[in-house]
Amino acid sequence: MDKTKVLFITQAIDPFMEGRSFAELVKTLAHGTQESGKEIRVFMPRFGVINERRHQLHEVIRLSGMNLIINDSDHPLIIKVASIPQARMQVYFIDNDEFFKRKEIFHDRETEEFCSDNADRALFFSRGVLETVKKLGWTPDLIHCNGWMTGFTPLYLKTMYADDPHFNEAKIMYTSYNENENEKLDNKILDRLAFDNIDESKASVVQEGSVLNLNKLAIEHADAFGIGAEGLNSEIVDYANKLEKPTLAYQTEETLVEKHQEFYTEVLELNEVMAD
Repeated sequence: MDKTKVLFITQAIDPFMEGRSFAELVKTLAHGTQESGKEIRVFMPRFGVINERRHQLHEVIRLSGMNLIINDSDHPLIIKVASIPQARMQVYFIDNDEFFKRKEIFHDRETEEFCSDNADRALFFSRGVLETVKKLGWTPDLIHCNGWMTGFTPLYLKTMYADDPHFNEAKIMYTSYNENENEKLDNKILDRLAFDNIDESKASVVQEGSVLNLNKLAIEHADAFGIGAEGLNSEIVDYANKLEKPTLAYQTEETLVEKHQEFYTEVLELNEVMAD
């Protein structure tokens, strides 16, 4: 029997984003999933704060070179890769000079305000991951999105990529963390999605642009939901409950890997039953 294939999409993973408990949890989970016998791929943004020399990032020429249209503008997609030697894992990085070269993550270094192009960066990241996975010729069984910056991915998978053989059998899990949920995005997200022929009825929850609503969008189009932080914003949890999404409760590092493997199996089996 072929190994179950799990695609991890995350806005952070240790050691590339040190000092963030979110990043450490994702690393532990991805490594534990691999050690459980599954085949994994891991993607994150190549934020400018990442030290490329220290972490030995290098460009993968065969995967780079395409342009993605975001908000009716072309943006070159650059793919880089690095290893986490102690975990025997590779991490792929989505890069673009306009979106990720500057030395900041989500907030302007001078004004400390939420970056005005964070919605475009999230759109580019989600599209970049999916296009790169297609180039790899790799077909995941489960796609686990971690953090609000992956929030457009479930929507894309259920609309633009719904008939793509790389993804149309995959199940989607979205895990939310207490990250920037009170920040505002702009209110033109539906206009951007229209360029990808996504009807506004599929994304109406983000008509008022905010990180909180982007979390809701991800939950709406995912098959399952995970609570990634203790004391997660109750509005996010309530939204998942309202939609009756299968939900994995918050797990400490001690139970993180085991409970996720059990939940992954439940999600895959549940959806197989539903498809019959």
